[in-house]
Amino acid sequence: MKTVGTGAGDNGRTIKKSNPLKSWFPALVIVLALVVAFVVFKYVFGSPDNFEGGKEAAAQMDAWKAAGSVGEAPKHWTDGHPLDGNMQGTIYKGGIIVPIGMSLFLMVWVFFIERLISVVFMAKGSGSVDVFVQRVRLALRDGDIDGAIQACDKQRGSVANVVKAGLTKYKEVEANPVHDKETNREAIQKELEEATTLELPMLERNLPIIATIASIGVLVGLFGTVLGMIKAFSALAVTGTSDSTELATGISEALVNTAIGIGTSALAIIFYNFFTVQIDSLTYQIDEAGYSIVQTYETTTTHK
Repeated sequence: MKTVGTGAGDNGRTIKKSNPLKSWFPALVIVLALVVAFVVFKYVFGSPDNFEGGKEAAAQMDAWKAAGSVGEAPKHWTDGHPLDGNMQGTIYKGGIIVPIGMSLFLMVWVFFIERLISVVFMAKGSGSVDVFVQRVRLALRDGDIDGAIQACDKQRGSVANVVKAGLTKYKEVEANPVHDKETNREAIQKELEEATTLELPMLERNLPIIATIASIGVLVGLFGTVLGMIKAFSALAVTGTSDSTELATGISEALVNTAIGIGTSALAIIFYNFFTVQIDSLTYQIDEAGYSIVQTYETTTTHK
């Protein structure tokens, strides 16, 4: 993977080997989130302590199976209602789509933390980007190109990498002015654009996953709710009764999926927009610093 501004190689760029962990990270997160969600769903939310009858009913069911009994087990052993006010049991009754929604919820938080570290902390470097850009502009005004490059080495991050690439090219064309001023200016500008192109994919990595979750979160929740509603009305059709309490309970359990889906999508949209604003801000600061470099070259260089 090509990176910018490491202080070695041509024009401030070096060739680095791609980190395989970064390539596999999204897949690992998805698999682990699914595993964790299903484990929590089965053994935490599905714990007998959350339902009427509790462990006693579960023990009776285990004994019934161990005895090799045939037929259907008593309904209160297998279909106990959640205890009053017990949200874990209610969530468990939402059905098999619930852990899928839970996994999407976990993914959103994992990718948020990963992007927070990469974009907000690492990409911005070791200090304020605004202060860094101002420091570079002052160094350029004083003609101190080496000082500006040292500021880039101290700052680090995506903005500093791009600025260093431009400054290195500036220093190169100034030391060897074999072309006319316009050609050299275009060479500096092209170097800045290429460096920016190399940095942006690292800033935007995994954002499409967050955007995808924002789109499908509600749909997954609605799908689970529809399945739950079908199950609730089918049960009423079989029994031939119109028990409003049973129907209301079935509907409330089905709506758990919708609640999880809406919450997941809302978080994903907020996180996606937050990082979009951060990346736009970094891009603007890169453009500002690049403009200063090009303008300084135009106003201080005298050769034709």
